Amino acid sequence: MATEAQRDEAARIVKHLSIEEKIQLCSGRDMWYLEPVFWSNHCLPPVMVTDGPHGLRKQKAGDATDLLKGRIPATCFPTASCLACSWDEELLCEVGKALAHECIQEDVAVLLGPGLNIKRSPLGGRNFEYLSEDPLLSGRLAASIVKGVQSEGVGTSIKHFCVNNQERKRMRVNVIVDDRTLREIYWPGFEYCIKSEYQPTTIMCAYNQMNGVFCSENESLWRMVRDEWGFRGAVITDWGATSDRVRGINAGVDLEMPGSKGAFDPEIKKAVCSGEISLETLDAVVARNITLNLLGLSVMKRKIKVNHLKHHQLARKVAMQCAVLLKNKNNLLPLPTHTSVAVIGNFAKHPRFQGMGSSQVNPTKVDCAWDRIPKYSEKATYAQGYHHESDSNNTDLIEDAVSAAKKADVALIFCGLPEIYESEGFDRKHMNMPNTHNALVDAVCSVNPQTVVILSNGAPVTMPWAEKAGAIIDGYLGGQAGGSAIVDLVFGVASPCGKLAETFPVSQEDSASHDYFPGDNQVEYREGLNVGYRYFDTAKKRVLFPFGHGLTYTSFEYSKLEAKVNDDGESVDLKFTLTNTGSVPAAEVVQCYVHDVESMVYRPEQELKAFSKVWLNPQEHEVVELKLQRNAFSFYDVGHKKWILEPGAFEIRIAASSRDIRLKAEVVISKGEEASANAQLTFPPVDDVSSNISDDRFCRMLQTDELPQPRKRVRPFSRLSLVSELKHSITGRLIRGAVFHVAIDEMDDADDPAQRRLVEELVDNMPLKGLVIFSQGTVIFEDLDTLIAMLNWNFIKAATHLIALIKRRCAKKAKPKIPLGSVLRMSLEA
Repeated sequence: MATEAQRDEAARIVKHLSIEEKIQLCSGRDMWYLEPVFWSNHCLPPVMVTDGPHGLRKQKAGDATDLLKGRIPATCFPTASCLACSWDEELLCEVGKALAHECIQEDVAVLLGPGLNIKRSPLGGRNFEYLSEDPLLSGRLAASIVKGVQSEGVGTSIKHFCVNNQERKRMRVNVIVDDRTLREIYWPGFEYCIKSEYQPTTIMCAYNQMNGVFCSENESLWRMVRDEWGFRGAVITDWGATSDRVRGINAGVDLEMPGSKGAFDPEIKKAVCSGEISLETLDAVVARNITLNLLGLSVMKRKIKVNHLKHHQLARKVAMQCAVLLKNKNNLLPLPTHTSVAVIGNFAKHPRFQGMGSSQVNPTKVDCAWDRIPKYSEKATYAQGYHHESDSNNTDLIEDAVSAAKKADVALIFCGLPEIYESEGFDRKHMNMPNTHNALVDAVCSVNPQTVVILSNGAPVTMPWAEKAGAIIDGYLGGQAGGSAIVDLVFGVASPCGKLAETFPVSQEDSASHDYFPGDNQVEYREGLNVGYRYFDTAKKRVLFPFGHGLTYTSFEYSKLEAKVNDDGESVDLKFTLTNTGSVPAAEVVQCYVHDVESMVYRPEQELKAFSKVWLNPQEHEVVELKLQRNAFSFYDVGHKKWILEPGAFEIRIAASSRDIRLKAEVVISKGEEASANAQLTFPPVDDVSSNISDDRFCRMLQTDELPQPRKRVRPFSRLSLVSELKHSITGRLIRGAVFHVAIDEMDDADDPAQRRLVEELVDNMPLKGLVIFSQGTVIFEDLDTLIAMLNWNFIKAATHLIALIKRRCAKKAKPKIPLGSVLRMSLEA
């Protein structure tokens, strides 16, 4: 967050700038840098922002304009889906500090993260980059990362606001969602972050539309963020999210990224001259952007030499605290040293430790499990088990694995989701691991019941073999030290203490959003509040592993719960005793859920309202104290347009998971008010919770008489048409092929099928306006509009665009950027 001195300095600098200079500062300089600021013989240098929710992804100087090429080495910490399983705010703050130090060493002003979009569906392609299905957990953990980074003087960017919960057509999809669901599920994490001790430096707007308006130009959305939540930082676009820059500036979206080399400048200048954008609005936008330059200057003045070995050790410590012990039949784990083990699975030697896409880090080193095994057992054999990039069963490899498992005391199987199964850019088609992984686990468990399955995955998977396995550990995507961390846990160096930050359904069809995910041009959030455990627990659906679940190598006893309503009549103090009744030191994450006994509106069965991570030695006990404020009992009333508290009885549930309630107490809240008639109409209490939501019921939730209709026709083409839609035109197919050629050329490894799929999906889901934004000035909107006119067979309009374009460039003594011969050829082909 900028200091008051930096804000005052920025406001002073703005007064010295011309209109043209101000407009230039509304956009970045290139892919990662902001424009420098010149005034009165002074200069603020360009500053860098870059990706890195879980590690610095700074690109090398020669590749700074490419999205996918060379990155400097940096520590790759566990991804957000893994970090969240720690439920440890202090630990995530420590990670944030380490990330900040690597930023300072590399002169990076703002780290683009953390991501805290809610995991609406287990199939979300980018779920590995987000924290949880629960807004309280997401908000508190994200705020801890922000605190760690910003306490060291580096900025952050919480993202992607808002309802960016899928990858399919993410740059254009229209999300239809009701106000109460936004307020209670999709916004609270961001709100908590913004109202925390260290307000994020920036907030990144999402690509998608929300109820018919792009987030990059949604004035009511950003007015709420600033006026209601008190946000004072800069709003930046996700890369390529700009649609209408004039509307965006008026909405309060400050910085367009990446820099588009002035593509929108003529429209902005016209709007300023006409008064459509007031000078007051422009000055406020520019001042907020200049504070980022000032922040960057302070970062560049500092010199830090990062100890990458220490950061690697921290990454191992974090991975150990995040791993979740899902099952441990007959206390199979931990293994005694010198146990003979069959180490099975390609991931044991070639670990999957991070997600794919814009968050991909070039690690300083990578630990693999196989290299760590000799530290604890000299009796270890290895079997590959499966081919990394193949989904078809290899009988020979499975037979080798079975043979090794038969001869060993314990089999350790390393399996999960390959990169090509989950990534930014595309959503998962199903929750299953590759067939060859499942077949391998099943075959090995059949011959050796002492089998430990160790998963590497960014999101929930089905486990048809779960009953057969002796133990299951989910390491998620544990970062560059995840391989050694898992082996240390298996052999009892420490006890696992991670807890799931999301529900593992039995199947994807069990999710309440399944019938409405991912949509097409429009996606409807008909499930409303029924996200994750809120739905499963209310509907009493069987799950594979519940939210908050995680075992340790010890046992904990909960006792002596006391609940006291305070004199204010609306807050509650809780106190209970937690005892480590086992023989191993460990941590327990205690969770507090609140159940509304009786309400005039629909409330989920229970909601997480507090948690604490408690470390205890064997036979040690601690009195745990939690406080529930008014908002722990409130809901958002769409009629009153505010949060209200209905007076009445609430059940407090102290739990080890959402399905493992240990203690209960009932409290009566005396203060409050009655729900409005509108609130009761839109979300009436229901006895039977169903995932099948009728049109009529969804209309009531939206407070509308008619559902918006999705865009169905491909033609006429426009700036918002997707590259994938060009296949409906001969000329379009040529353009699409050319764009693919350029994108593939930017890849680190064009032969990598996972990277290739990522690039193809990103390109196909990109609107045509992206050809201008990402071209860094090579293509301008006049070029694009000419091509669009040809795609629509409007050759008169195309010729008019072309003539005007040539005249403007001749006046500037510049050559047309699209050769006439190419335009003529494409016209003939069209």
